[in-house]
Amino acid sequence: MTLSDLRQPVMQAVLHDDIQDAMDSVERAMHDTVNSEIEVLRDASRHILAAGGKRVRPRMLMLAYMALGGRDFDYAAAPAAAVELMHTASVVHDDINDHGVLRRGRPSVNAIWGRTFALLTGDFLFTSVYRLLAPYKDLNVILANAATALVEGETLQAVAVKDKIFTSEMYTRIIALKTAALFQAAAEMGGRLANANAAQIQALAQFGYNVGLSFQIIDDILDVLGDEATLGKTSNLDVSQGRGLTSVVDQPVDNMGEVVESIKRKLLQGDRIQQGREQAEALVSMAIAQLEVIPDSPAKDELINLAEFILTRDH
Repeated sequence: MTLSDLRQPVMQAVLHDDIQDAMDSVERAMHDTVNSEIEVLRDASRHILAAGGKRVRPRMLMLAYMALGGRDFDYAAAPAAAVELMHTASVVHDDINDHGVLRRGRPSVNAIWGRTFALLTGDFLFTSVYRLLAPYKDLNVILANAATALVEGETLQAVAVKDKIFTSEMYTRIIALKTAALFQAAAEMGGRLANANAAQIQALAQFGYNVGLSFQIIDDILDVLGDEATLGKTSNLDVSQGRGLTSVVDQPVDNMGEVVESIKRKLLQGDRIQQGREQAEALVSMAIAQLEVIPDSPAKDELINLAEFILTRDH
């Protein structure tokens, strides 16, 4: 056994502690900024945050920051929290549009407080992003662009369903806007916080973008295959409303609820699910290849592990 072999478990333990410290800083930043004097906003925000979630986006930001030598976790926590709050705001609004009653394994904000307060809670979470990012100058532009893309993607999805123009090309364009753009912003912001060079920032941005595309493809597959207990959210909403991976196969009809199971069977009998998984795997491979310009480190290894986790998750 070499000295390097002896050091490896110690390094992994230190990294694990660092990652935990980093994510704890993110959680504190999020909870502090939603501590409103208006009880319903505070309680509803705390409710959705306390449910947890995968925290993939802020974790990506913190790992990108650490991979390039960043050590001030409190400094990077506010931008990471802003990214997660933007995502959380979007899912609160999604549950209003989709009539979702389950989110992250517990009743949705919409289910408990109703549509009006859910809408206001989502707005409050969105505006909390401004307070978190105010001191970070250029990072505001990056996240503002991601926010614009998110809304454009959601709107384009609604238009595509309404006008029955949901093609494979449209699907790719939608997920690039509504999902991949925020992943891209998270990774890029992590690099900028660590004062990365231009090549490293570009690599991290492309890494985040490709991981984000893969994440949404897998999410849509799980929406077809998963159950609510495992997913932690109301399943088959994308299917029943003519969106997501299934929409490439079937156009929306008036009563999609009655044909959800037949759509599932059609997808599972064909090769659409396998094609989606292969596409997601290819995107993750491209993402990992982008990291060649990032120095080798345990944090870089964790970035790679995070990308690979996207493919194997069950919720």
